[in-house]
Amino acid sequence: SAAKTGDGPGSVWKVIEDSSAPRGPKVLAQTSAEGPKAMFNLCVANETNFSDVDLSVALKPREGEIDQGGGLVWRYKDANNYYIARMNPLEDNFRVYKVVAGKRSQLGSAEVEAPAGKWHTLRIIHKGDHIQCSLNGKLHLEVKDDTFKNAGKIGLWTKADAVTSFDDLAAAVPAK
Repeated sequence: SAAKTGDGPGSVWKVIEDSSAPRGPKVLAQTSAEGPKAMFNLCVANETNFSDVDLSVALKPREGEIDQGGGLVWRYKDANNYYIARMNPLEDNFRVYKVVAGKRSQLGSAEVEAPAGKWHTLRIIHKGDHIQCSLNGKLHLEVKDDTFKNAGKIGLWTKADAVTSFDDLAAAVPAK
């Protein structure tokens, strides 16, 4: 289901065609280019409930003047409380955050080259308070945080006017 952190237009998710997608021509995309700077667009898998999780997705940043790219959310309690890891080709960075009471706080950041218009793979492994974040098969971020200890939903995230396609979302309990 679509949700958003903040107010304003946006968070319009649709299945669209993209013949370049890793798993076939149909992808889920955040299609609204109207989101204001302070809004996060969310699409949550309602039937999920993970504490420790090995989570991955392919994403293709397509458009956006304020923001581009996107990422994964996990241990999602509601639209104002969750973890997020995201990449942004406008800033050439990959970051992990927590969102508490609607306020985003950075836990880690890495400089990366991840151009728009190409598919990239994000992978998160979260066990206990240990979070590992990989982009395109390379571990870039490793942080510890125990703000959200309980299981929660997983989902997809973009910011503001970022138009981004997502494919091949996968989640499992991580190996011991």
